[in-house]
Amino acid sequence: MKSEKPAKVRLIEVNSGGSGQRIDNFLLGQLKGVPRSLIYRLLRTGQIRVNKGRKKPHYRLIAGDMVRIPPVIVFEREPSQASYSAKELLSNSILFEDKSLIILNKPAGMAVHGGSGINYGVIEAFRQLRPECLFLELVHRLDRETSGCLVLAKKRSALVNMHEMLRREHGKSMDKTYLALLRGVWQGKKKKINASLEVNSRQSGERFVTVSSNGKPAMSIFVPERNFPGAGACLVSIRLLTGRTHQARVHALSIDQPIAGDERYGDRAFNRRMKLDGLKRLFLHASRLRFRHPIDDKQMDVEAPLPESLAGLLDRLS
Repeated sequence: MKSEKPAKVRLIEVNSGGSGQRIDNFLLGQLKGVPRSLIYRLLRTGQIRVNKGRKKPHYRLIAGDMVRIPPVIVFEREPSQASYSAKELLSNSILFEDKSLIILNKPAGMAVHGGSGINYGVIEAFRQLRPECLFLELVHRLDRETSGCLVLAKKRSALVNMHEMLRREHGKSMDKTYLALLRGVWQGKKKKINASLEVNSRQSGERFVTVSSNGKPAMSIFVPERNFPGAGACLVSIRLLTGRTHQARVHALSIDQPIAGDERYGDRAFNRRMKLDGLKRLFLHASRLRFRHPIDDKQMDVEAPLPESLAGLLDRLS
């Protein structure tokens, strides 16, 4: 059901939490449901003003700024309520929480946010679980099929600092490690994959990623953990030195050892064999996250236990 928000002039004083944020991003948060193109047009024509003056979209707000937002009729869907079972599952998945961050062991099959036919995701459910949090945003993303460490920020300052860590190269500030089951027995020691990745779209709108010299630099380190010769598979840990879309999955494919259960980049015959052994999902798990806390600078080292379904599969393959 759609609802119409009342159209009236709004004057908003920017607090310390909004200081440093770009005006266009601030407005996207204030005008949920309004197309980005309309927000830029309102800025360009001077209908949105800061301290009674026009501002470019890249203007960064300062605490105390007064933002004038004109009457805008917004039609948007009422936010879907996450089910009790989903909220209970997420609540039990929390690995760490303080005043700035929530780190959880995201269940496989749950999207990080709603949209495109998905009523709600992790972030919408947590906003319902933590209604007292005035600010709650995703720090990064995990594919819907992937489980493991996911970070949410409860303060804008924490989000900004975490994003700065993610922008730094070679994993020096945020160290992300995954566990994956690959096709084939691993030969030799660890391998460093340095292969640029390009995001493409099919006519259906589905995104797929390929190794391409036109893509963005991407580096991963694959470390063998265990071979399963009878199953023609191996367990590896994958340390991502960059954070590209589908990086672990496409880098695994690039060495001709796709991840088990990968319907997009995987091997159908291998997937069928693994399904017979009980695998019902992508075998990719964000197992460990290491970084400096964005507020107090303490070293964080968080591990997400392997889900029982994946641990059970490894036992059966042994």
